[in-house]
Amino acid sequence: MGVFDTIKDRRSIRTYKDERIPKDKLEKLLEAARLAPSAANRQNWKFIVVGGEEVKKQLVAACNNQSFVGTASNIIAGVGDPSQKWHQVDLAIALEHIVLEAVELGLGTCWIGAFNEDEVKKLLKIPQDKKVVALLTVGVPAESPAARQRKSLEEIIAYDEYLNILPS
Repeated sequence: MGVFDTIKDRRSIRTYKDERIPKDKLEKLLEAARLAPSAANRQNWKFIVVGGEEVKKQLVAACNNQSFVGTASNIIAGVGDPSQKWHQVDLAIALEHIVLEAVELGLGTCWIGAFNEDEVKKLLKIPQDKKVVALLTVGVPAESPAARQRKSLEEIIAYDEYLNILPS
């Protein structure tokens, strides 16, 4: 599959099969994150891979009781150092590398931004001076949701100035 097709096929998956991700596939996802670009090549990130059922159950509570979070094979926490510029952008790029590689491997993911950071830090023993940028659920999808409506290029693109719309 080409990159553009992978991007088009990506969906937020909230229903997972009760299957573990094979270790080789999980490692490939993490390798995709490792290869992501970062500001000044700092690679200012840590990825915490959660697979234990009890920890996942506690993460559900920390994620505003979004029950699907606990049904994924794994949850990956993207953690950065807020003292470094661009840590959130760097982590978002690396996490999206995981998302796109997951599509290639037939896996599903969902970005989780609604969570209590203090609870996640306590549960995963993350130092207070670090920032949990996002969580990703990862698993074998049990659904194939349809693509959601996207705005047209004319609605989101301008040239040279904010109000210059797409040329005809």
